[in-house]
Amino acid sequence: MNANNPITDLHLDVLKEIGNIGAAHAATSMSQLLDRKIDMYVPNVKLVSFDEMFELAGGAEKVVAGIFLRIEGDLSGSMFFVLPIHSANHFIKRLIGDDTFDFESASIPEIGISAMQELGNILSGSYLSALSDFTGLNIYPTVPSLSVDMVGAIVSFGLIEVSHHSDEVIVIDTQISEESEDGTSSINGQFFLMPDPTSYRTIFRSLGVL
Repeated sequence: MNANNPITDLHLDVLKEIGNIGAAHAATSMSQLLDRKIDMYVPNVKLVSFDEMFELAGGAEKVVAGIFLRIEGDLSGSMFFVLPIHSANHFIKRLIGDDTFDFESASIPEIGISAMQELGNILSGSYLSALSDFTGLNIYPTVPSLSVDMVGAIVSFGLIEVSHHSDEVIVIDTQISEESEDGTSSINGQFFLMPDPTSYRTIFRSLGVL
C-alpha cells in the first residue's frame, strides 16, 4: 500500500489462508485433468522487493515458463505464475502424454502451449475465485498468456504500473505434489501478485483488516 498504510503480517496471513483454499480447489481440478492425485498448498506468502522477487525465481536472467494475466473487475492488477523449465516440462509431458516435449526446443508444439495456459488458468482462477469469495468482490482473470524467457523479461510489463507507487511485490509460494507409481514428486512455483495501487486498500478493506 504505502508508508501510512503498510502491509502487515496479518494481511499476509489472510492472503496465505486464501491461497491455501485456492490451492485446494486447483488441486482437485488438476487431479481430474491428470487422472492422478495432486496436492497443492501455499507454505508462505511474503512481501518482497523487486530484487528479492528475482532472486526467489532464480535470478533475473533465469529462463522460466511464465504465465501472465491481468486481474479485472472490482480489483485490477497483474499476476504471474512462474515455474522452472524442468518443472513445466514435467507437467506438460504428463498432461499431453509426450515424453519428448521440451519448452526449450526450437519449435514448441501448440498443444503444449495450450496445456500450460490451461494449467495457469486453473491455478490463477482458483486463487482469484477464493479471493472473490472472501472479499465479496467481483474478480476475474483475463485469458492467460505464456512466455518462455528470462524472469526479468517476463515480469517487466507488470512492474511498469506498480513501480510508480511501490517497490514491493506479494509473492505466493506454491508447492505442487504429484503421486505416481514411482512415488511422490514435488515442485515449487511462485505467484507474483501485483495489485494496482488503489486495489490494495480495496482488498484489505473488504477483508476487514485494513
